[in-house]
Amino acid sequence: MASGRVEPAFCRGSHTMVVPMLMFKQNRDRLCERLRKNSKVPKGAIVVLQGGESFTRHCSDHEPVFRQESYFHWMFGVEESDFYGALEVDTGKAILFPPLLPDEYAVWMGKLLTEEDFRVRYEVDECHFQTKISDVLKAKSPSMLLTLHGLNTDSSKHSREAAFDGISEFTVNNELLHPEIADRVFKSDLELEVLRYTNRISSEAHKSVMRNVRPGMFEYQLESLFHHYCYFQGGLRNLSYTCICGSGDNGSVLHYGHAGAPNSKQLDNGDILLDMGGEYYCYASDITCSYPCNGKFTDKQKGIYNAVLKASRAVMAAIKPGVSWVAMHQLAERVQLEELRSQGLVQGDVDEMMKVNLGAIFMPHGLGHFMGIDTHDVGGYPEGTERIDQPGLRSLRTVRNLDHRMVITIEPGIYFINTLLDQALANPDQARFMCREVVDTYRGFGGVRIEDDIAVTEDGMECLTVVPRTVEEIEELMAEGRRGQQVPLPQETEKMVI
Repeated sequence: MASGRVEPAFCRGSHTMVVPMLMFKQNRDRLCERLRKNSKVPKGAIVVLQGGESFTRHCSDHEPVFRQESYFHWMFGVEESDFYGALEVDTGKAILFPPLLPDEYAVWMGKLLTEEDFRVRYEVDECHFQTKISDVLKAKSPSMLLTLHGLNTDSSKHSREAAFDGISEFTVNNELLHPEIADRVFKSDLELEVLRYTNRISSEAHKSVMRNVRPGMFEYQLESLFHHYCYFQGGLRNLSYTCICGSGDNGSVLHYGHAGAPNSKQLDNGDILLDMGGEYYCYASDITCSYPCNGKFTDKQKGIYNAVLKASRAVMAAIKPGVSWVAMHQLAERVQLEELRSQGLVQGDVDEMMKVNLGAIFMPHGLGHFMGIDTHDVGGYPEGTERIDQPGLRSLRTVRNLDHRMVITIEPGIYFINTLLDQALANPDQARFMCREVVDTYRGFGGVRIEDDIAVTEDGMECLTVVPRTVEEIEELMAEGRRGQQVPLPQETEKMVI
């Protein structure tokens, strides 16, 4: 029997996706091609990146689950912490520098791998322990080391620049690399396949929650159901971000669910906004579903939900290469205002409403964001672009025109946030459009957001998210769940008083 070479790949079991290391080689090749076209990058330059470091929680010895730094993952696909990596721009040759671990590591953490083990695992050209990094690079006589130092326009934080003993002996440039490596905003065919996978698993997890949610549960139990499905069925150990499980008025808190509000409310018959996404091999998904936990929309819920869905689908129909993301945000605002007018919450001319930024009262966030290795992926504001200082628009995570192979979220929403409603009613320019008596009946309603992940194609878009979206589809799936096996609720126990 002939035996062929097994291609190095990442996989979490036969039921999960196989991700070939070829994907990262393609990423490195794309980067080298861009750098070689840059006249400021000299012949003989070498890119040097420092991977993520392991750390312990505060002053304890508790070590959180490690997740690789995103740029380093994009280039090398390395799962372990405390690596360095280098890339010869002229040849495309890749070198990894793993840490040289002590013998006792094998007792507590696992088998010690050799340089050759790592070279084969990640399919790079060379691998040397980190203690040799300066000597190995010196032997290659680089004209310049290109290190990464640039602003992430979503977080307003700078990427970490590589540093090692002996780096001062090289000519180092920390300005040329960042604009070129941020080109990861454009996804390869293999990357798109991974993003399809994370969306499929996360979509099925959302559907599982829809089938199993019941009034009386707690928001955190929905988070638990979602995470269990992603990990058990798809091998998605990490979530892309902290789950947002907002029931009732919590649905109007845009990033509800974090440390200060840990998805702790008990569900009544009200609506739920569930913004949750799983991550596979550092590639994200970001999906929001909104529906009533009792499985049946009220007329009010149906009206607001359909308004948001209409805006979502209007944007999807307009997406294609060359389209302005700013224009897409404004399209969503316009459609939602038209729908709110038809339901009697606002009145007057929609064009005039747009002039006074009334749409931002009901949708204060931007329409969406790039997505990939980070949930809010890089590349939103490259050199030559800047934020628009207007309500709603200032929250946009990019103002670029869309192009083929970009992956972005479409997430319009309508929220009833008392602070913003009160501001509008106190502002004569906006208050003249507000039907106060009707709007007041929606206080405490919460919010509706519909979020899908899409890839821009050559002539349109591909929706990667596959969940029920119409009211009828959602109600049918929830009814199906109620006809099936019930999820048992925790039994009441006597509360312990400390």
